[in-house]
Amino acid sequence: MRIITLNCNGIRSAARKGLFDWLPQQNADVLCLQEIKAQMSDLEGDETFAPLGWHAHFNHAQKKGYAGTGLFSKREPDEVLDRLGAAEFDDEGRYLELRFGQLSVVSLYLPSGSAGPERQASKDRFLEFFKPVLDEWAASGRDYVVCGDWNIARTKIDLKNWRSNQKNSGFLPHERAWMDALLGSTEAPGAWVDGYRQLHPTLEAEAYTWWSNRGNAYANNVGWRIDYQLVSPSLKDKIKLATVARTPRFSDHAPLTLDYSL
Repeated sequence: MRIITLNCNGIRSAARKGLFDWLPQQNADVLCLQEIKAQMSDLEGDETFAPLGWHAHFNHAQKKGYAGTGLFSKREPDEVLDRLGAAEFDDEGRYLELRFGQLSVVSLYLPSGSAGPERQASKDRFLEFFKPVLDEWAASGRDYVVCGDWNIARTKIDLKNWRSNQKNSGFLPHERAWMDALLGSTEAPGAWVDGYRQLHPTLEAEAYTWWSNRGNAYANNVGWRIDYQLVSPSLKDKIKLATVARTPRFSDHAPLTLDYSL
């Protein structure tokens, strides 16, 4: 099973840049999108967003042109879920889950705190709210693949300029500690597994999934790894491939692809 996740920074923009021309060549089973920045009324009736052979589902934000998630699957899901139970985040369309038997695939878009203290406070509220949700999922007995833009680089090998970013949102000590609590350590594994790092524990530059639009960050590969597929420990040994596609470019993020022997 091949799962691709991408913060598309606007699904219509990514489509114009060739996302849905590229997709058929990838042999994917599931495509998870974040930050679709579109309402259902923007997408309905356009065949671009209902490609032949795919089941398309969206959870848009109430605010137009903002946030939102999408999931495309070759197989029709048994169930579609789009509410976490917190209005602040549900109103922003930050979660979408497809269930296939015992497997859940989630498209998740964590808030970014880089716009200022108010957005960082919202991000911190999300982290506090979402940790028990993840704990509940981990204890449920289901197999989970939680894909998305987590807006956190966990360790210093996950961004180019880690020294100068220690006081910036996305690499704050409490954010990294939150990720550590999910993933644990070699000595004491957590309830979740970082799918990419399972296969590439030390690889640095090729792992980046986001580059600032400022300066020449992309050209100089001054990137961050903030897009993940976190999986249940039961899937850890089923990960067979993990790659980041730097080209072609559909947004300021790159697609992250993992193959599972499911």
